Amino acid sequence: MSSGAAGPLAGVRVVVTRPRAQAASLVAALEARGAIAIPVPVIAIEDPPDGGLALRAGLRALGADDWVVITSPNGADRVAVAVSEVPLPDGVQVAVVGPGTKARAEHLGLPVDLVPEDAIAEGLLAAFPPRPINGGRVLLARAEIAREMLPVQLQMAGWQVDEIVTYRTVKVDVDEASRAAVASADAVLFTSGSTVEGLVDAVGVNGLPSIVGSIGPATSAVADALGVRVTLEADEHTIPGLVDALANHLAGSDAE
Repeated sequence: MSSGAAGPLAGVRVVVTRPRAQAASLVAALEARGAIAIPVPVIAIEDPPDGGLALRAGLRALGADDWVVITSPNGADRVAVAVSEVPLPDGVQVAVVGPGTKARAEHLGLPVDLVPEDAIAEGLLAAFPPRPINGGRVLLARAEIAREMLPVQLQMAGWQVDEIVTYRTVKVDVDEASRAAVASADAVLFTSGSTVEGLVDAVGVNGLPSIVGSIGPATSAVADALGVRVTLEADEHTIPGLVDALANHLAGSDAE
């Protein structure tokens, strides 16, 4: 690793584990700071087996005072496609978990009415409104495998929750060249729990670089459960926030 006038990320080799089609923003953010990005996609995103049929049916069931809750940019992608075919009824509001999902949703033309200050499921629950007197339905657009806390807590608050699988995460084989690149890297940045699971499955805990960065608490919890020590966690749970966290960590190491 090297630093100095070009900043703490100059020459730092950083593994990027995001899906190949979604890695560009993180790669660009790292390279803009002088880092050497090493794309090693360990997961891919696929449509659900029903091709979005349940999502479109869920949208048709919504009415005034109901909500659509989107928990990730991947979910925003699928909801935007479905809404182009089944427009949101008047009075339906949209909530997202964090700024990255908000940016993606708005870029796709989806209105965002609620984004919590704390960009995790617990933050969304704290900011979510009370159930209206006359019912209240939540369409929860999420991954095939996700934490149960959000739908359970919404149901306990009286909401009728329709959990809709909008996409699936599948593992991608990691070849020997990529394993070698990981072994020689200085750091790895994880943007989801599934990327942690994918890389650990490919190289093992001991095969990870010495610096492990996480985008937020949910990702860190998966890492901890797998025995991975997280070196740094982004204060703002976004791609820029994750890159800033790595730069701040390395700047602090240099100062010491």
